Amino acid sequence: MNFLLLFLGLLGLWFGTELTIRGALSLSKRMGLSEFLVGIVILAVGSDLPELAIAIDVGIKGIGNGGASDVVVGSALGSTLGQIGFVLGVAGLMATLTLRKRTVFRHGLFLLGSIVLLGLFAMDGDITRGEGIVLILFYVVYLSLVIADSANYQYKVDGSPPDGLALSILLLLVGLVIVTISADVTVEGAINVAISLGVSEAVVAVLIVGLGTSLPELSISIAAVMKGRARMSVGNLIGSNIFDTLVPIGAAAVISGVNFSQDFLRVELPFLFVLTTVVLLLFLRKLGIRKVEAVIVLAMYCGYAGFKIAGA
Repeated sequence: MNFLLLFLGLLGLWFGTELTIRGALSLSKRMGLSEFLVGIVILAVGSDLPELAIAIDVGIKGIGNGGASDVVVGSALGSTLGQIGFVLGVAGLMATLTLRKRTVFRHGLFLLGSIVLLGLFAMDGDITRGEGIVLILFYVVYLSLVIADSANYQYKVDGSPPDGLALSILLLLVGLVIVTISADVTVEGAINVAISLGVSEAVVAVLIVGLGTSLPELSISIAAVMKGRARMSVGNLIGSNIFDTLVPIGAAAVISGVNFSQDFLRVELPFLFVLTTVVLLLFLRKLGIRKVEAVIVLAMYCGYAGFKIAGA
C-alpha cells in the first residue's frame, strides 16, 4: 500500500504539473513572451512545482525540523541531480546540445553560486528562517536579471495558443490543486516506504522522489529537442536547477526551519557541484554536448545512484 501511495503521489505530481505547464504556456503565447523567457522562467518554475509543493507541505505541517527534512532536502537535491545528470544526458543522446559562452557564464555562475550558498548555510546542520529568506531572495535577484535581459533575445513562441483564455486559466488552477494534493500523498508515501524497508528517508527522497519529480523536465526536454529547440531545453534545465537548489528548501525553512543532514553536505552537494562544473565546461567547448559527452554525464549520475543504493 505504501508503494502504491508513493506511485500515485508521483503520478499525480507529474499529471498536475503537465496541466499547469500547458495552461502556463498557452497564457504565455497570448502574452507574446519570448521563447527564451518561456524556457528559463515559465517552464523551469512550472516543472518545479512538485518539489516546491512537497517543501511547503512539509513546512505547513510543522515537521521541517523532524525526519521529513530529509524528504524536503533530498527531493530538491535529487531532482537537481536527476536533471543535470539523467535528463540532460538523455537529451544529449538525442541531439547535440550547445549554449552561447555568454549564457554559460552568466547562468552557470548563478547555478554554482546557489550550490555554494546552500552549502555555506547548511554547514551547521540547519537552514534557519533568515537563511531561507536569503536563498529565496537570491533566486529573485536571478529571476529579475533574466527578465531584464530577456529583451536582448529575439526568439518567439511559434504557433497560436492551443487553448482559450478561460481554459488556460482553468488548466493552470486545476494543475496547481492536483500538485498540492499529490505532494501530501508523496511525502507520506516516501516516509512510510523508508520505514517499511528500513531505508533512510534521504535515500528514498534523493533517488525515488527526486528522480520522480524530474519527470516534467524529462518530458519537456525531450519534446523541445524533438522540435529542434535544444537550447530551450537546456535553458529550462539550468533555470530549473537554480530554482530547485534555492526555492523549495528556502520556502520550507521560512515556514518551519529545516534540518540539513550531514550526509547531504558530504555527498550530494559536493557531487552536484562537480557534476554541474563538468557539464558547464562541456558547454564551453565549441562542439557542446554530443552523444559521447552525454554518455559520460549519464555514467556519472548512474555511478552516484549505484553508490547511494549500495550504501542503503
